[in-house]
Parts: sequence; structure tokens; C-alpha cells
Amino acid sequence: MATKSSPAVEVDVDDRVIRVTNPDRVYFPESGATKLDLVDYYLSVGPGIVNALFERPCMLHRFPTGLAGEKVHQKRLPAGAPPWVETVQLYFPRWGRTADELCVTELGSVIWAVQMSTVEFHPWNSRAADTEKPDEWRIDLDPGPACDFSTARRVAKVVREVLAELGAEGFPKTSGGKGLHVYVRIPPEHGFADVRRAALAFAREIERRAPSDVTTAWWRKDRDPGHLFVDYNQNARDHTIAAAYSVRGVPDARVSTPVAWDEIDDLDPRDFTIFSVPARFAAVGDLHAHIDAHPWRIEPLLEWADRDERDGVHQAETGP
Repeated sequence: MATKSSPAVEVDVDDRVIRVTNPDRVYFPESGATKLDLVDYYLSVGPGIVNALFERPCMLHRFPTGLAGEKVHQKRLPAGAPPWVETVQLYFPRWGRTADELCVTELGSVIWAVQMSTVEFHPWNSRAADTEKPDEWRIDLDPGPACDFSTARRVAKVVREVLAELGAEGFPKTSGGKGLHVYVRIPPEHGFADVRRAALAFAREIERRAPSDVTTAWWRKDRDPGHLFVDYNQNARDHTIAAAYSVRGVPDARVSTPVAWDEIDDLDPRDFTIFSVPARFAAVGDLHAHIDAHPWRIEPLLEWADRDERDGVHQAETGP
């Protein structure tokens, strides 16, 4: 673990030494947690955060002066990276530009990014080998403003039921907010449009089975605030969500944490913070460690999408 010295700290990460400046800067005013506390947290869950980010383009949510200051959404790798920090180049048609994004292959890259004031890590659902072919289908259970976590618990049961019928293995985690995410590994055989189309077909099936709890309406104005939105659009190109083990930029330093299915009925997302997750990780390990061993082909969902379209259920809008 890191040891304090003034004015900076040298952190040993495998065969790297990373100099952390301003280690005593308070990042989370509610608890007094500092930049060094954030470094120590990511060191404590090292295998988990590397597994979650491994070889994926990654957008960084940086807070250069802590949560009380400006938040920076950064696609390009911050300047001054050592030569061993790897990147992957992406093209963004909307802007007609490319960006070299962080591509984590080792824990040192994570700790260097934290030194550069990164709090949250938001990876793509594709990898550097072929950034246009996702290998991760993401099910985002996003409660509306008048919807509490008990609704997410109920909907998670429906998600698990449908995945079991499909023969797919889902890996749940807390979102770090008031929702849940479920990840399914898929072979990188389809583009973003097909994966999003499959995710929408799945979301509509969840809506059919839980109509009093779930909506798939894209526009917020069309949603009942008491319903949970199954956000299929998180599978669109360049849409990212916080990785497993990513800290969230919220006052209580909450963490997006892998959980077991049988924990969901009793868990409270507020219990998973940089203060509690290290001990949990030491006790149970990375609950997503074996996700790569369970790939599932999305063709059945594409058949559902075909069915919906034949029945006159049109593709939802992607939003602005």
C-alpha cells in the first residue's frame, strides 16, 4: 500500500513506481477521504478493476480539485502519461476527430489515472482488438425519480428469469447510484447497432413481464417517474457506464460493486463505498472474475427484434 511523505507519495504498483502529488487533498468532503485514500482503494481492488477495464477504451471522469470543484469528462488521455500507459485510438464521427483513450492492461495505468485526478472509470463495451464489435451486453436498470430500490430488486428477478430461459449467464453489480447493472459476455461478432437492437428486444420483454414496474420509453417526458427504465441505449456506440469497482463521484464515495444474485433482495447500494468494499473484496474476491468464461450469442434476441418489428413495434429513438 502507499505510504505518506511530503509533499508527494511514491506508490509501488507491481514493477511501476507512481508519484502521487497532493495526496492529502480532500476529494470527498462528506467523509474527508483524500486523493491518497482513493489510490489505496483502487490498489485494494486491483485485480477487479483491471478485469473490468482490461483492453477497453476508457473515458475518465476527473475531479482536479475534488468533488467540490469542476468535473471533467475526458476522452483523450491526459497529457504527461509515461510511455508504458497504453491507449487505443477511436474515431468520433459526430466531431470528425480521433482520440487516444486510456486502455488499461495493468494496475499501474489505473493508479496513474487516479494521480491525474480520475475518480470514475467509464469503459466501452468493446475491446482494443476490434472497437466496433462489442463483447459485452449491458442491462442497465435505471429507477425513475419516484422509483425506489425495491423496484430494482423486483425487476432484477425478472431479468434473471429471462436470462435463464435464454441460457445466458448474467453478472450483476450495483450502479453506484440507486440502480443495478447486469453484464452478459457476448462473442464480438456484431456491431453496436445489432447489440443495441438485441438489448432493446430484451428490454421490451422485461417490460411485457413487469408492466407495472418497467418502461422502455426513450424520452423522459414519456416515462412514468415511478417506473424503472431498462436503458438499452447504454449499448450504443460511445455510450459508457461506470465499471465494476469504479468509485462514483458522489459525496459518500460509493462504489459500483459486483454482487451475487442472492444478495440483491437484502442489499443497500449505500453500503458499498471505498471504506467497505476493500474488506468485502478481500473476503469474496472478484465476483466478475469468470465472466469471460460465459459468452452467449445474441441471435435469439435479434429474432425477438425481428418479431417486434413484424408486429409493428418500431425501433425506439436513440435520443439526441
